[in-house]
Amino acid sequence: MATFNDWLEGARLRTLPAAIAPVLIGIGAAHFLGGFSAARSILALAVALALQVGVNFSNDYSDGVRGTDAVRSGPPRLTGGGKTSPKVVLAAALGCFALAGVLGLVLLYISSQWWLLVPGIAAVAAAWFYTGGRTPYGYMGVGLSELFVFVFFGLMATVATTWVQIQVAPWWLWCGAAGTGMLSVALLFVNNIRDIPTDSKTGKRTLPVRLGDRLSRFVYAWLLGIGVVMTGLGLVQTRFVPAYLLVFAAPVLLISRKVLAGTKGRELLPILRNTGFLTLFTGLAVCIGLVVS
Repeated sequence: MATFNDWLEGARLRTLPAAIAPVLIGIGAAHFLGGFSAARSILALAVALALQVGVNFSNDYSDGVRGTDAVRSGPPRLTGGGKTSPKVVLAAALGCFALAGVLGLVLLYISSQWWLLVPGIAAVAAAWFYTGGRTPYGYMGVGLSELFVFVFFGLMATVATTWVQIQVAPWWLWCGAAGTGMLSVALLFVNNIRDIPTDSKTGKRTLPVRLGDRLSRFVYAWLLGIGVVMTGLGLVQTRFVPAYLLVFAAPVLLISRKVLAGTKGRELLPILRNTGFLTLFTGLAVCIGLVVS
């Protein structure tokens, strides 16, 4: 029977910065533009977190029943590791998606932005078919996984958070959204770089598997560097851009250096964690900079 710690590991807390950071930027933008709403901000954050955890449990279930998690370089999964029944993990995933749906409907009701229901449904569908269904796009290795992470955990999560509060989306908000989206892709990329040896054996054709280890590491470093710079453009209407770049230049160089040096297997787990922290703290920095300006 799975323990509480097993469920925490299954929720993959290290991926949650990818859900929190874009919402923080969207909240900061709404405040800067004069339309901040605490209730709508909290709802947007809750939707993002529920959707992210749902994605993680869905991925655990789908990979587990397919047997692609039987051999792993990372921590054992709930389903693939035999810690609990696949049906229980599936129920947890669907429960998270349902919670995200209900909270999302409440947010759309109080904001009257019902057109956002369409991209919201698309986000849930993208979450499920990442590793679910007969032909999951997460196994194709053609960049769809990275594209959807960029769109839904970058552009949409950021801009929609602002839009449900004040119906304005200036160019600098899109820049910040693109940047945090790239950092979320970097988080996915380094996770898949770690799994290249085992994914190759189980037939899981992620983009890093197709690109190969060496090229994937250069792509990761590029995503990290450009992502941090683009996120900082969300502060271009303030005086904080130089300070932002000064603060985050060193972490980018240190993290990228370790990946480019060929760190492998479980030794990439701290880098995965630090990539998440970098994503979170850049989003928090932009949020604070916009709020105090």
